[in-house]
Amino acid sequence: MDWLADTLWAGRKVTLHVTADFDRACYVLPLIEKLIADDEDGETYRTALIDWHRAERPPLALYDGEASFCRIDGPLQWAGDRRFPLGGLILSSGVTAHLDPFEANALHDHMKAAIERAIRSWITDYGLRDWRRVPIEFDRQYADRKAKVMIADWAARRGRSRPNVATDTEGSDHA
Repeated sequence: MDWLADTLWAGRKVTLHVTADFDRACYVLPLIEKLIADDEDGETYRTALIDWHRAERPPLALYDGEASFCRIDGPLQWAGDRRFPLGGLILSSGVTAHLDPFEANALHDHMKAAIERAIRSWITDYGLRDWRRVPIEFDRQYADRKAKVMIADWAARRGRSRPNVATDTEGSDHA
């Protein structure tokens, strides 16, 4: 029905009314504004939340491989001075596995360690320690224009204007 309504009334708008205490409203309102933005950023934020919407529990972490997926589920639970996720999920070829809190915690630690190794390896492989330090903040408009030009040049050199995952020999285009 939503698809039909969107097709027939493409310009329809919905007014949202939300009641929240002041502290939560200050935190949530900017997120809502980003989610409902009618641009590439809004679409990207909404797409990033698809796995959150599908999950029964709030995800603490999502890990995507080429053909495998792992989700660590919250909310975190404290036991003494340790915290544990409530569980997790692994999806891979021929595998669907629900993890208990201890398995999920061990896998989460394993994934974080693997990510740390990969980042440090990348830093070494590409000599990033030799680069000058830069601020975290950057000129978004300039950087986006520059990145889009680089991507368009790459596509032009390969004679394609949009990705074709079926014939892309350089791997996944995960973002």
